[in-house]
Amino acid sequence: MGLSAEAIRDGLDRVAEAEPKIAAALERAGYPEPRIRATGYVTLLRTIVGQQVSVAAAASVWNKLEALLGHDIPPEKLLAADFDALRACGFSRQKQGYARSLCELVVSGELDLDALPADDEAAIAELTGIKGIGRWSAEIYLLFAEGRGDIWPAGDLAVQAGLAKLLGHEVRPDEKATRALAEPWRPHRGAMAIFTWHCYNNPAL
Repeated sequence: MGLSAEAIRDGLDRVAEAEPKIAAALERAGYPEPRIRATGYVTLLRTIVGQQVSVAAAASVWNKLEALLGHDIPPEKLLAADFDALRACGFSRQKQGYARSLCELVVSGELDLDALPADDEAAIAELTGIKGIGRWSAEIYLLFAEGRGDIWPAGDLAVQAGLAKLLGHEVRPDEKATRALAEPWRPHRGAMAIFTWHCYNNPAL
């Protein structure tokens, strides 16, 4: 499961000890709530469904898929469904391709989400080998589902904006700069990522 409230508090306290700006923001904004998702295929399928659409649209597609294929959309049933039936659920041709690729890997046993490499970069590499799963999606999975404590999704625009706000930067840092700025926070970057989301649009700051 994802990072617990205790793990987030501990990580942020460690960073705040060395970073006065983080300590000050923590005092004003408080600790963020955990962001936890289930491990396994369903969370990755939900990620594919949610790409480039609103939360409401993704929820609508998911509900229709569950009505068609059953609770949590068993991969075997998705593979057996025809194109038009899935299209009627709002599942585009591209996303059907991604979903079928994921399901094939799961059904064949080629992808074992209970046995991803312990090394974060190796796990990201394995997940990004799935069609439709980019680095950001892999990082979010490892942070929210597996609770890996040092995941830092530097390409996330809200992380970049939150970081600029926390550090008092006028300009939002790009991905490379966001990655570099967080280096001193190892191995607590996961807690800091959750804190940047908590802060970037926070009226207390």
